[in-house]
Amino acid sequence: MGAGHAHRLYHPGDSPVHRLPPQCKLVAVLAFVLLVVATPRERVWAFGLYAVLLAAVAAAARVPFGMVARRIVIEVPFVAFAFLMPFVANGEKVAVLGLRLSESGLWGAWNILAKGTLGVIASVLLAATTEPRLLLLGIERLRMPELITQIATFMLRYGDVVTAELGRMKVARASRGFEARDIRATRVLAKSVGALFLRSYERGERVHLAMVSRGYDGRMPVLHDVGATAAQWSAAAALPVAAALVTLAAWMVP
Repeated sequence: MGAGHAHRLYHPGDSPVHRLPPQCKLVAVLAFVLLVVATPRERVWAFGLYAVLLAAVAAAARVPFGMVARRIVIEVPFVAFAFLMPFVANGEKVAVLGLRLSESGLWGAWNILAKGTLGVIASVLLAATTEPRLLLLGIERLRMPELITQIATFMLRYGDVVTAELGRMKVARASRGFEARDIRATRVLAKSVGALFLRSYERGERVHLAMVSRGYDGRMPVLHDVGATAAQWSAAAALPVAAALVTLAAWMVP
């Protein structure tokens, strides 16, 4: 599927988590997230145990906790929405720090924060321990349609190329004295976007022609085998199995 490029989210390492096949980690993370979502929001202790499980994975993968903390800021918009819920939701009101807040809104905010944060952390750990090109191979191993994986592969490969082209266009505009100061700059920026689209489209046509001339028949050559053994599947299952026990206890314990 090509050499690929190291991604800024990937944290190089040689830990047991890094060495697991990507399809095993994908299934483990998906199962973990589904179990977290299925947990009653009132079982606060269960979410604490989920956090401990993720901390154990991060420690085993040797991923710095500071790195994880910096990357979960992506959920800030959801956090802002969650903080508004106690003020706008209906239902019985309770006093919190001198404010009259909706009890159902408070539980809803907690539900979003707890489950969303755990899901984001699990995704961050997956990205930090698996190269993007291997993730695509893992998705293909899980019987994702090959056309979709090929499209994702080219998006990954040429995303940086298009971004670099955009940077060169920005430098060219600046060298000619352009500066976006008001709404009049919209016309110039719109033309730049159109030119970038045309250049990207033409590049794609040239790449496809080059591939066809080299024997491309709709299938990409696999340069890296990501087969998984039973032992590797068992190792990856440790996280969702432990999470399943927590979920079961959360439903059984009042």
